[in-house]
Amino acid sequence: MEASRDREDWADRHVARWRDHWIDVSFEDDVEAIVVRIGRLTKHLRGVKQQALLATGLQDFEYDTLHLLMIRDTPGHASPSALAADLGISNAGMTGRLDALENAGWIQRRADADDRRRVDVEVTRAGAAVWRRAMELRGRGEDELLHVLDEQERATLAGLLKRLALAVEDPEG
Repeated sequence: MEASRDREDWADRHVARWRDHWIDVSFEDDVEAIVVRIGRLTKHLRGVKQQALLATGLQDFEYDTLHLLMIRDTPGHASPSALAADLGISNAGMTGRLDALENAGWIQRRADADDRRRVDVEVTRAGAAVWRRAMELRGRGEDELLHVLDEQERATLAGLLKRLALAVEDPEG
């Protein structure tokens, strides 16, 4: 682990290049390096997700919709309007997504037992299986990346990232 701190990475080279270009601009090396590394890691994790989707035959919108359905307080069940709100899309856009997922056999829509005018979206066994497979593949890639750190380092990183996330979620707090 110590040896990796001495090795130069892409962010180190980036910071060194930019430091020379921005002589008249306030430039903090550590801030730039952190932001660049977060960007590179985000790009890597997007690639891990794309590989998992390719292996399972899911498209981004299918995975994202199944994922939101599966991680709810009511796993595998939601109203179309609740899903649309969670995904930040219109009800019409949600209808198109649900049509595609239903045609693939990954969800089914049912009339609400208490109010037949309402619809409940439910993940099918096939939908849950394809989502779990994508999650397994995605998780494997995430584990490979993060297990270059030991348990204490991961806990420290998680705490630091939480502080940053809280600053974004509640700038006043």
